[in-house]
Amino acid sequence: MNKSFQVLDDNRQLFDTALEDISKAQHTICFEIYRFNQDSTGEKYAKALIERAKAGVKIKLLVDAWGSGEVNSLYKPMLDAGINLRIYHKLVWDRSFLSKNHCRNHRKLLIIDSEIAYIGSSNLTTYSLKWRELNLRISRNPELISVLTHSFNASFRIYNRYSFRKRDHKRDVKVGNWLFVQDLPNPYKQNIRSKYEAMIDAAYEDIVIETPYFLPGFNLRKKLIEAAQRGVKVTIIMPYHSDVHSVDIIRRHYLGILHQGGVTLQFYNKGNLHAKCVMIDGRLCSISSANFDYRSFRYQYELALIGNDELVLRLLQRHIDISLLSCQGFDYKNWLKRSPVERLIEWILLPFRFLF
Repeated sequence: MNKSFQVLDDNRQLFDTALEDISKAQHTICFEIYRFNQDSTGEKYAKALIERAKAGVKIKLLVDAWGSGEVNSLYKPMLDAGINLRIYHKLVWDRSFLSKNHCRNHRKLLIIDSEIAYIGSSNLTTYSLKWRELNLRISRNPELISVLTHSFNASFRIYNRYSFRKRDHKRDVKVGNWLFVQDLPNPYKQNIRSKYEAMIDAAYEDIVIETPYFLPGFNLRKKLIEAAQRGVKVTIIMPYHSDVHSVDIIRRHYLGILHQGGVTLQFYNKGNLHAKCVMIDGRLCSISSANFDYRSFRYQYELALIGNDELVLRLLQRHIDISLLSCQGFDYKNWLKRSPVERLIEWILLPFRFLF
């Protein structure tokens, strides 16, 4: 079997596989991660990175201040070992706390010796060991890995910059069967969202979206309903209960409208689902760090690989089929029966949807 691409959707398998690859690194490791937790998983990775640094491997590690903390017991041992550690966008403690601090580096990218790369949805946390995820392991593809490395280095250079400017954006890069799309915090230009809108418009058979947090803006909701009404089978897969309960409450507000518009809603009920993918007509897919919500599209550094590689399409279809085996459909009648208190809470939280 050609293993130039592997889809890893079980965190235990992912963590073990990536850890083994790290232990074999000879030259360089570039690691960009949102959550690097102070727990048993984080400790294992810190130990492995320290061992490789002491063996002469050059290591760059970029973590997010909100996701990983500005103070983390794992940082000092890694710095002492010579790891080049940077923390993205330290927290602002003034009256602009909410407006500035929710702009985060949410990317997940690991590159080893310019030969192996990982991109996808997983953070380094023990509490997420049993979550269903979606990650792509890439090998024997130097051109694509070179593009990912260039992207990492650009983020590493501007790790503490903060600005909103209309001209701020990153160009898409075409590599073989893939389009590499990057987003940075910008409420004016949202590359990944725009690509998803175009993909939805071009669909003629089916659309599958898998996401842990489903809070699409008005235009995306409209396009999903329009696709369903022109005969496209539109399926949204999301966790029955995510790890952010407030998001579940806000998304509930939109579910009836989408159901009435012909969109099929499926709820994963075998633990938490944290995978992020889009599949169009079985011929085009996206594997991404971005959630299908306002915050990812507008206010975070995100990555997406969009392409039609036949092996990845087959592996991703298998991933989706397995996810659906543990799903239950949307109960519209029960949604209509939700209490006045539940509806009131939805309306109270609705204005905060941009922050989740």
